[in-house]
Amino acid sequence: MKNLVIVESPTKTKAIEKYLGSDYKVVSSKGHIRDLATSGKFGLGVDIENHFEPNYVAIKGKKKDITSLKKDAKASKKVYLATDPDREGEAISWHLKDALDLSDDDYDRVVFNEITKDVVKDAFNHPRKIDDDLVHSQETRRILDRIIGFRLSKLMQSKTGGKSAGRVQSVALKLIVDREREIENFKEEEYWTISALFDDLEADLDTIDGKKADLKTEEETDKVLNSLSKDFKVVNFEKKLKKKASKYPFITSTMQQEASTKLGFSAKKTMQIAQKLYEGIDIKDDTVGLITYMRTDSVRLSDEFIKSAYAYINENYGKEYVGYVKKTKKKENVQDAHEAIRPSSINRTPESVKEYLSKDEYKLYEMIYYRALASLMNDAKVNQSTLSLENNNTIFKATGQVLVFDGYLKVYAKFETKEDKIIPEYKTGDVLTANEINKEQHFTKPPARYTEAKLIKAMEDLGIGRPSTYASTITTLTQRGYVKIIEKKLNPTEIGIETNDKLQEFFSDLINVKYTAKMEEDLDKIAEGKKVWYKLLENFYKDFEPEVENAFSKMEKKEDESTGEVCPNCGRPMVIKNGRYGKFEACSGYPECKYIKPKEKPPVIEVCDCPKCGGKIVERKTKKGKVFYGCGNFPKCKVAVWDKPTGELCPECHSLLVTDKDGNVKCSSCDYKK
Repeated sequence: MKNLVIVESPTKTKAIEKYLGSDYKVVSSKGHIRDLATSGKFGLGVDIENHFEPNYVAIKGKKKDITSLKKDAKASKKVYLATDPDREGEAISWHLKDALDLSDDDYDRVVFNEITKDVVKDAFNHPRKIDDDLVHSQETRRILDRIIGFRLSKLMQSKTGGKSAGRVQSVALKLIVDREREIENFKEEEYWTISALFDDLEADLDTIDGKKADLKTEEETDKVLNSLSKDFKVVNFEKKLKKKASKYPFITSTMQQEASTKLGFSAKKTMQIAQKLYEGIDIKDDTVGLITYMRTDSVRLSDEFIKSAYAYINENYGKEYVGYVKKTKKKENVQDAHEAIRPSSINRTPESVKEYLSKDEYKLYEMIYYRALASLMNDAKVNQSTLSLENNNTIFKATGQVLVFDGYLKVYAKFETKEDKIIPEYKTGDVLTANEINKEQHFTKPPARYTEAKLIKAMEDLGIGRPSTYASTITTLTQRGYVKIIEKKLNPTEIGIETNDKLQEFFSDLINVKYTAKMEEDLDKIAEGKKVWYKLLENFYKDFEPEVENAFSKMEKKEDESTGEVCPNCGRPMVIKNGRYGKFEACSGYPECKYIKPKEKPPVIEVCDCPKCGGKIVERKTKKGKVFYGCGNFPKCKVAVWDKPTGELCPECHSLLVTDKDGNVKCSSCDYKK
């Protein structure tokens, strides 16, 4: 009999089984195995009258997996639950224990923050039992999200064109809509600046008669200009050596922000790539997790990593580059459950693994690696210069800086560049003659719309959501049609604004930053054993449900837009409705008349002949709009590929040749590349 190890992801199993040896069998739960039922009052899947006792059922398609896991568990000496090292992972372990009927003697819980041989093996030397407080915290979050999501989504669907609402999702939408209103209500203001151009520098007007320059009109500006001579007297030249410290290693939010601004990745794409780097990359004859767990809000680094990084810095860059661990004050709403995101080994440089990574995997790993390394390197040093020039009771200033020691920028300059700006040294009393003195008109600008990176930063700063929810929240807002991404900016749609306004009209005490952040604090207290989970739910529900009932009663229903046509079945007007997959035309007499106008089928785009049946390969779309190419004789012929076929067949296996997104021609079935 072997020991059974259950992890979440199938991609982890091969590496972990290899690390542990022949006494262990490693299998995967393939993520969550159970969720709340949709039975009971309002379909919430909880017994409201009995301390919100949850009713869990197997997720669709997971019954076979649970049966298989039960069989493996019964045939094992011991079961080790090795799901992810966060609250969600803890909850999945609890579900496994419960669904597999494991007693406390039958199982142990093991946690590791990186998938490397030494760390995984060490984790099995320090097993523990499931932390019920962490489970209750995650369970409470799930029940809250179910109650708010189900009740408010039903309300939105019945009264507006909206499809859903949620505890975090709706607050994020409010931030986006509020910003749009700021932009709409913004009134630009005129202001002017004056600058003096010399042979080797430019100085800007700073003060007038000892007060900060604040020129609102051209008339004011011309008055100052007319009072100036071409000669400026040096009244001060100051040079200071300043230190510039590196940033902390990445946490989930900062990684998503930097990947967005530096690499152009969406938050969703960043997390998908990071997951792959964490779970393991095939390198030569081994599978290695290149980074630590990617869902974290802690900037801590392990003592072992710090020690190895210092040795690496000293050996490769010199003693003067060895830095220090920056002190940090723990913020509110920070769980600090495990380390920052870092490479699993400082010796595994991006260059050494480049050939095993895709282009995007390499880009993200490179940024994670050098951010962690830079965080432990010495400060950069710059000479900062300030030149002050006087001209008829006005002071003009010019500033510059020159890098004198690169410090952490030795490795991180690619991601954080600033050019030197040299200001020549002058003595007090020197006179400089300007070549030109110019005025320039400006107008204040409205606040910018959120980018993904800026919204994630705002959510983090305000304590809304958690590292695991930032990317999914933005994805949900776009999928629901509440937000459109235009030129990388989050623009609220008409239906998004309408949904937000209705929620604010009836639930402003619930859908707001302060309440949502407070709820996160309370969930943390449950995780720490300082609050009783079901009491939090009871207190929430007794205030929430009356508000929902009131909204169902008093919220005006949005009238469906008429198409100008009549129903061919009953003669009532046809209207436009919103469904799960977008807008459709239906009879206004529903439910008495259930006529729905058939959608016009898009023209069939034939690409090439099908190699299997001789039919035509045509362009198709999934329900979510993703393009693929499949045989027109489906379901009799099930040939289908994601990349566009070239019309040629593979010389080795006779499958379709396709062109990938990088323009490479390859086989859709085997490893052949043209």
